[in-house]
Amino acid sequence: MTALAARSMGYDIHVLDPEAQCATRPVASRCITAPFSDVAAAEDLASQCDVVTLEIEQIHPDVLDAVAARVPLRPGRAPVYIIQDRIRQKEWLRAQQFPLGAFVAAQSADDVADMVRTHGACIAKSTHGGYDGRGQVRLREPEQAAEAWQALGARPCLVEAMVDIHYEVSVLVARSPSGQTVVYPPSRNHHTSGILTWAVVPAIISDDMTTRAQSLARAVTERLDIVGLLAVECFVTRSGELLVNELAPRPHNTYHHSERGLATSQFEQLVRAVCDLPLGEPTVFAPSAIVNLLGDVWLQGNEPAVREALLVPGTRLHLYGKAGARAGRKMGHLSAIGADSQEALGRVLESYRRLSPATVDSFDVEEPVLARISS
Repeated sequence: MTALAARSMGYDIHVLDPEAQCATRPVASRCITAPFSDVAAAEDLASQCDVVTLEIEQIHPDVLDAVAARVPLRPGRAPVYIIQDRIRQKEWLRAQQFPLGAFVAAQSADDVADMVRTHGACIAKSTHGGYDGRGQVRLREPEQAAEAWQALGARPCLVEAMVDIHYEVSVLVARSPSGQTVVYPPSRNHHTSGILTWAVVPAIISDDMTTRAQSLARAVTERLDIVGLLAVECFVTRSGELLVNELAPRPHNTYHHSERGLATSQFEQLVRAVCDLPLGEPTVFAPSAIVNLLGDVWLQGNEPAVREALLVPGTRLHLYGKAGARAGRKMGHLSAIGADSQEALGRVLESYRRLSPATVDSFDVEEPVLARISS
């Protein structure tokens, strides 16, 4: 999606990806098939580019160094290094005094058990690579610690105390090498089993919470010295606390609706930022929402009912071109615009129900969701 935005602005695209049939292949002039740890391949990529950016943070530090030695790497090596390790990320946020839930960097199963004894229900997360609910284990009793430790590879892991979440928001910030910064309106998000189910903007939250979330995201971005994009995912607790959950230095799933309803999509904004062009306005011109499409949609025995789904006014289907549908893998999304956030979200949920009625129950998109976003 970033490559398509760059093409529309006249840029040529070269890509390094471990998958030979990666989603960008039809758009790129050149694809290098290599692991994200392959220094020689990364040097080859950099040798033919004017600027390099990324859409995944799990890239070996040696590769980041090799690219940065040859061509501008945006975001830079330092913020990616901090963010790509969950323990390192949380400890940096704590050192910078940003608001967080309780956590511990567990070095043993005993550390995991102690955290559960002290704080009650917790979630243990691998330090690298886990996302969309993978690499995570939920615990309620100290006796579960040994099994969780083994499940995460018997390696140091992040253990976080469960917080009383009222709702989730994210804020996207763009920053250019010249120092121009643009902060997007918050997106309100809902997850099922650790995977984003839907996202909607405007977020239907108080003006005060909007200001707090945007100020927090801007401060994190500036402190990290990000050039490009940073998505700051936050929890809002029932007591009104705003807590940082995770950071992502790249385009983010919770802002895929920016392509439909905002003056500048996150994909175009990334191109503008890394090429040091004037940043675009993040103004909402149409309330918009997305629902993720997982591989489960293609594994339930019937072809997705695309025609029925697209009969819902204001909807659009986006497929990523990934090879091989599997359960839990993001294969695309539906988007919708509406007169307000409720209508946009209602339309995209209805479109999803028509597309894949067999998976609706497991994906938490029933009507009560609409009532929950009004708080």
